[in-house]
Amino acid sequence: MLSAEIAYHFGDTTPRLMPEEISRLSEKTSAPKRSKRALVRRVLQEAGIGVALLLLIAIFSAAAPHFTDESNITNILTQITINLIMATGMTFVILIGGIDLSVGSVMALCAMVAGLALKTELLPVPAAIAAAVVVSVMVGMICGFVNGFVSSFWSVPSFIVTLGMLNIARGAALEVTDARTLFQFPNVFNDFGTATLLGIPAIFVVALAMVLLGWAVLNRTVFGRLIYAVGNNEEAVRLSGHDTFRVKVAAFVISGLTVGIGAIVYMARLTIASPILGTGFELNAIAAVIIGGTSLNGGRGSLIGTFLGACLIGVLADGLILIGVGDFVRQMITGGVIILAVVLDSYRARIAERTR
Repeated sequence: MLSAEIAYHFGDTTPRLMPEEISRLSEKTSAPKRSKRALVRRVLQEAGIGVALLLLIAIFSAAAPHFTDESNITNILTQITINLIMATGMTFVILIGGIDLSVGSVMALCAMVAGLALKTELLPVPAAIAAAVVVSVMVGMICGFVNGFVSSFWSVPSFIVTLGMLNIARGAALEVTDARTLFQFPNVFNDFGTATLLGIPAIFVVALAMVLLGWAVLNRTVFGRLIYAVGNNEEAVRLSGHDTFRVKVAAFVISGLTVGIGAIVYMARLTIASPILGTGFELNAIAAVIIGGTSLNGGRGSLIGTFLGACLIGVLADGLILIGVGDFVRQMITGGVIILAVVLDSYRARIAERTR
């Protein structure tokens, strides 16, 4: 270093550093420490959810004799599938600091248009199934695009925009078939809803694949890094030259895509398409994301946490049923768990600020 060499040549054998050099050295030495602290916080956060899940499983295993039966475990995996798929897309939206209240109604609309495609007699069964999947996904992505475009372009809170889309999609779902329920889909389509792969429900395998794909996008791509960055400091991302508008719209489109896939899985599982399906699904998806540790303020969270959050909600609901807790009390307990998760998220945010 130049200042150290000058001091040495002028008779001072004790190297001295200029203030800016000291600052640079301190930044270099503190950066690994900060990254290690961030990694520890993230591991502890997800480990905490995992511990809570294991504790819940242990409690219900002791309290409910048939909780650990293979048939009940399969039932739990089946029950959490839809919520896990929708929560995967919801995670992207919440990570940018948004919210999507329309996913339940959009799912109903996707299911209705997909059901009409499945029941068409103009196409052979394989083509009808393919058309149903494509139509369902496209409708979901279009609704997501509208949500993202309106909220981002006109700077309208996503809470308001998606609340409006909730009513639009529900009304469209009722209008498409004049409020009639569709059923009698092709057997090969219905069979997928009950199929298993190595003893695991095939529909759960689909949900797991979506979680893994979403995790790869968030953690192994530039787009994923931008999702986190926009949630942390959108203005800084914009000033660095990135198009935050496209990132935010893309997050809502991904949410719509997962809703479209969720609608197909729902139809295959229950063998019907109803215009009133999906009521309250948005709350379950949001709950899974928040319980999983994703901050409502955006910029912090992971899909692994969302996966554990969805599992926790599924285990809690199934266990309460097995020990004889009524529907109303179950809703109260689930609501209490959500409030507790939000309170804990607030404490985690304060601790994170102090340790930076």
